[in-house]
Amino acid sequence: MRYADDFVVTGSSKELLETIVRPWVVEFLHERGLTLSEEKTSIVHIEQGFDFLGWNFRKYSEKLLIKPSQKNVKAFYGKVKEIIGRSLSRITKYELIKRLNPILKGWAQYHKGVVAKEAFNRMDSLIYWRLMRWGLRRHPRKTRKWVLNHYWKHGGRRYSFAAHARNKFDEVVTAELYMLAHTKIERHKKVKGDFNPFDPAWVVYGEQLRVERMSKDIWDTQRWELWIQQLGNCAHCQQAIDMDNERYDDHHIVYRQFGGSDALSNRVLLHSVCHKRVHALGLKVIKPVPARGL
Repeated sequence: MRYADDFVVTGSSKELLETIVRPWVVEFLHERGLTLSEEKTSIVHIEQGFDFLGWNFRKYSEKLLIKPSQKNVKAFYGKVKEIIGRSLSRITKYELIKRLNPILKGWAQYHKGVVAKEAFNRMDSLIYWRLMRWGLRRHPRKTRKWVLNHYWKHGGRRYSFAAHARNKFDEVVTAELYMLAHTKIERHKKVKGDFNPFDPAWVVYGEQLRVERMSKDIWDTQRWELWIQQLGNCAHCQQAIDMDNERYDDHHIVYRQFGGSDALSNRVLLHSVCHKRVHALGLKVIKPVPARGL
């Protein structure tokens, strides 16, 4: 028996969902060899809230808030606690941080688009006390203050759980435990309802939307590489691009609706005004040839 993947259906009333929508969904899935799971299916009011894909959706005084669900938070903390518990004496602090950071960063990135600041702060506090307990168990004759000063580094107005080690080149490298509370909350930006990625009139908007949704680290790396390839100049007017003080855009030489790819070989940086001129006048832009050795 194959069950359908998780999905949400909304309606104006409970009666509508029970008498019309649910039978229709059951029939729709049955024709495709799927079954609606009775165990996972429920009809609730939005003010009561429901969990979906690790988030809790609920209205508070007519305002919809999406937060990490308690079940998801509990499962995440259980995983972190298990890793710390297994690492009592077998690995170093540096290795423990390297194991925890990918898990912490991954969870934070998943929830950074919802109301998660409170959950991040709470989880940082729980992880701190779990690590403190880890340190006390490693040094049963020491005090909390000693463990704090031994395992946490004091810098400015905060403590950080950090460690030093030597890499294969015998260089000293530092690993610092990722703080969930330092994750920047980034709200989802709605796409305009009439946006058509295959309409040439929406090319500029589509390119801007792609950059906005791209990870900042990836965009920073790619724009720097494009800027270097172009020797710091706009690919259209050949004038310098001041990356700190000027507006500039990422432009596809061959538009994606015409088969162009997102590879750097098909993209250039243009001043925003040049970008508008290129699209308005239908001008062609070519990839600058880098100087020898670049």
